[in-house]
Amino acid sequence: MRVAIVRFPGSNCDQDAFHAVRKLGHESEYVWHAESIPAGFDAVILPGGFSFGDYLRCGAVARFSPAMESVQQMAREGTPVLGICNGFQVLCECGLLPGALVRNVGLRFVCRDVLLRVETTDAVASSGARVGQVLRIPVAHGEGCYVPAEGEAPRVVFRYCNAAGETTPESNPNGSHDNIAGISNREGNVVGMMPHPERAVSELLGYQDGRVVLKSFLTARHAARR
Repeated sequence: MRVAIVRFPGSNCDQDAFHAVRKLGHESEYVWHAESIPAGFDAVILPGGFSFGDYLRCGAVARFSPAMESVQQMAREGTPVLGICNGFQVLCECGLLPGALVRNVGLRFVCRDVLLRVETTDAVASSGARVGQVLRIPVAHGEGCYVPAEGEAPRVVFRYCNAAGETTPESNPNGSHDNIAGISNREGNVVGMMPHPERAVSELLGYQDGRVVLKSFLTARHAARR
């Protein structure tokens, strides 16, 4: 699979995503935010970071980048799209995913490992997992509290949990509604998640549960190809 890694001014996890994709045996290439995404890519990753410094609101400016027009078209065609942390915020801002990410409860930046429970395998980032599987993956964000859109139930892919797979207040690092850590669109080809699977793919880092997420994403079948 050939994966486009979209770089915004302020992206700081683009290299992690780039190398994680290659480590798992697939092609990755950077695409600058001011450019359209060329034909020939099979999937898109919007990496974490601080797009445009997040000075207005996380992802609020990045959504207007020319590359996002390509992302929206590709998403409509069924291409797998994964937004990680800031990328999740961008996907919500542009309307590809419902709801919004707001400041963490307690207004503190959170940087630590969390546990996630897989809620469905009907999404490109979880198709290779099993429902109820618990994954250990790091988070690093100040605005990761997910708030659902009014009148619209989100399609939940991952929830924060404890080691027993229970969704408790203590296991929720940011106060996210209903312990939600990741969601998908109705079709399942667009997924946004606050934890960073690209930081958990190497034995050198002590754990590799991010491989479950990225392998699912990198082997996802999509409805159309550009």
